Amino acid sequence: MSEHQSQSDRPLREAVQRKASFLQTMRAVAWSFFGVRKSADYEKDVNQLNPVHVVIAGLIGAAIFIGVLIALVSWVLSSGVAT
Repeated sequence: MSEHQSQSDRPLREAVQRKASFLQTMRAVAWSFFGVRKSADYEKDVNQLNPVHVVIAGLIGAAIFIGVLIALVSWVLSSGVAT
């Protein structure tokens, strides 16, 4: 590996080594889905959250959101309200 490659990989390696737990990441992503984040909390998250955890938590959050929407639509259609 060349010197240039190792220097360019350093920020990514440091970001992946961040100390925030996956549960903290899930909480931050959940609040982000609602669009309710304080500026100070956002800055703290940027410095503490592992980007890999953020991507995984976002995918889980999106899957849960889609599942809830599908369940809600199925419930409304089966109740006869939407006929």
